[in-house]
Amino acid sequence: MKRVCTIGGGTGNFVVLRGLKHIIDLDISAIVSMADDGGSTGILRDELGVLPAGDARQCVVALSNSSRLMRNLMNYRFENGGLRGHSFGNLFLSALEKVTGSFEKAVEEVGKILNIRGKVLPVTTQQVRLKMVLKDRTVLEGEKEIYLSQEIDKGYKSIFLEPHPTANPQAIDAILNADLIVIGPGGLHTSLIANLLVEGVAEAVLKSKAVKVFVVNLMNRKGQTTNFKVSDYIKEISKFIGADVFDYILVNSELPPKELIEVYREEGDLVKNDMDDPRVVAIPMLGGLQKEDGNDLMKRNLIRHDSGKLAEALLKIVGKIEDLCCSFSI
Repeated sequence: MKRVCTIGGGTGNFVVLRGLKHIIDLDISAIVSMADDGGSTGILRDELGVLPAGDARQCVVALSNSSRLMRNLMNYRFENGGLRGHSFGNLFLSALEKVTGSFEKAVEEVGKILNIRGKVLPVTTQQVRLKMVLKDRTVLEGEKEIYLSQEIDKGYKSIFLEPHPTANPQAIDAILNADLIVIGPGGLHTSLIANLLVEGVAEAVLKSKAVKVFVVNLMNRKGQTTNFKVSDYIKEISKFIGADVFDYILVNSELPPKELIEVYREEGDLVKNDMDDPRVVAIPMLGGLQKEDGNDLMKRNLIRHDSGKLAEALLKIVGKIEDLCCSFSI
């Protein structure tokens, strides 16, 4: 059984995991960032003192083999009243953390209820905040401020987690014992680098003998990765790992409809491949347009990878697809 370890946030991990769960003979571990402080998750963190549930919830739902009704329930957002904008799954995980006294236990129990394939592992079990100091000395406090900032592309001096956390031992074990490590897609600083800032994670990625794949985002985010090309992503992520460790770089080669690109022009631009490198695998991986959730307290990118195409590409990369039984009817 091949061991696959994904590292990222909620939305990016969701896309990867939703495809991988349909492949037999995979042992899946999803390592998820604990730096989220926006939307429903941020409110629950501040008011209840719980760990951020949103990214873990998305990973649990992605790996779930329960009914569509149960998956929809976990993702349901209240439309009005005092709970407007809150996800039921976030509330459920937060309540379970209070009852069990452990966020890890809460995620484990929700995993049992939703009959998930694999494990969802918080990268750390400590309360942390992601912070960034810009070159003009402005301090961005938290993932939400960094996510919404339009100034990062002018340069930043440092990015760090406060307080400096140690990694969840289970996450380190998953990285060291993996056959395949998948980093991305996801917010470069807010999801991917946020994981690597946890003490022990970057070192484990360096040390792991796994095949390492970087999945490049479909689109840049204006202000954070303005005009970034594939090489810029690799340089930035490698800086925090300590080396360019990637065996393969997975790039989408498909263009969204022109009118959709125009709609998103103010938000960001398409990531272009500027690398003439044998590690680059450029194939069509564009998924259908996602509907925007008007009740979500944070605006999310609606152009996403196709889960089935992405999962198939990952398996072809390591030359294992012919040995595995697959179903991509998602």
